[in-house]
Amino acid sequence: MQHTRLSFESLIGALGAAGEETRLRLLLLLSEAELTVTELVTILGQSQPRISRHLKLLVEAGLVVRHREGSWAFFLAAPSGQAGEIARALPTWLDPQDPVLVSDRARLAEVRCTRDAQAARYFAAQAPNWDRIRALHVPEERVETALRDVIGAEPVHALLDLGTGTGRMLELLAPLAQRAVGVDQSPAMLAVARARLERAGLRNVQLRQGDIYAVPVERNGYDLVVLHQVLHYLDDPARALREAARVLRPGGRLLLVDFAPHTEEALRESHAHRRLGFGRDEIASYLDDAGLDIAEHRDLPPLPGEGGKLTVSLWLARDRRIQTDPIPLTQREVA
Repeated sequence: MQHTRLSFESLIGALGAAGEETRLRLLLLLSEAELTVTELVTILGQSQPRISRHLKLLVEAGLVVRHREGSWAFFLAAPSGQAGEIARALPTWLDPQDPVLVSDRARLAEVRCTRDAQAARYFAAQAPNWDRIRALHVPEERVETALRDVIGAEPVHALLDLGTGTGRMLELLAPLAQRAVGVDQSPAMLAVARARLERAGLRNVQLRQGDIYAVPVERNGYDLVVLHQVLHYLDDPARALREAARVLRPGGRLLLVDFAPHTEEALRESHAHRRLGFGRDEIASYLDDAGLDIAEHRDLPPLPGEGGKLTVSLWLARDRRIQTDPIPLTQREVA
């Protein structure tokens, strides 16, 4: 593996930021999980101003990244960049049985349990709605098998899941990628996704609150962008696909999963569906306008005995720009 060369100033700054007890403990915790200031205060038992001050120094040194979800801010050890290499290496240099680290991990486990319980309560309240929708179409297992087949074995450096919801697509596909980002407008849904991904032990995923029409990620940064059962909720599907194309790298792929045209009007009244599915010609027009070419299209109608009514459609499209010189990974990462 080729390592990024650090400048003298970057190395001194990163080592100086990490070379203090509280900041080192913070960095190790943030290598394990994405955490808020409140959660870090609970784990370390220090004041909020003190924790915030140390986090500010770690962010300025490039060892930690910060992103906001509404009134909350989440922190994570930098997944990329020059200083990020140090952040990722530090846990491997320390004895995992050190008493300080063991104690911090135990309190981190308590915080995770609290987070899981909150997410479980929310999911339990919403689960009947999702179960009723799932009963209308083909089993998720068939859909997931088909989308894995459509994606194939092509390497994925960076994956973006738009409208990530409960995080199932990230759970399924993030193991194929070097890094993955999930974006959703709802903090409650992101809490569900965060709990799911932590239970799955995925460390290469970041979650962000954001607008699907103005995705809070870099341009030309992703090999694969996924929109799974999202488009039918939107006022302007074409605009969402143009925005998805904006963040694809040249030659990157977009995977779209949604319903084929149907007549289930109750989904509008009970589940806020704005569109009753999409036809192939309509999607082809949207993708063409976004600068994407359809590489594959599949319809998955319910089979006898499955009981569903709705057909699920999959489209795989590719950015028609030709990638001649790969964009360096460090330039594509989210700051």
